Amino acid sequence: MAKNKLKEIREQMLLSKAELARKAGVSPMTIDRIENAENCRMETMRKVLVALDISLEDRGRVFPDLT
Repeated sequence: MAKNKLKEIREQMLLSKAELARKAGVSPMTIDRIENAENCRMETMRKVLVALDISLEDRGRVFPDLT
């Protein structure tokens, strides 16, 4: 997975990794891995987008390589 903007967006929304993880239903370690550009499942990306209230059509804001 290429570099993503999850950390930047999460910090702009004043969310900790733990808060985002709780909202997305994933572990804080998963959020950390995504922010470090490690691979994750599409379902996990969807959960993160929903937790951030970002539409699937705007997924490129967080995951530019998915546009």
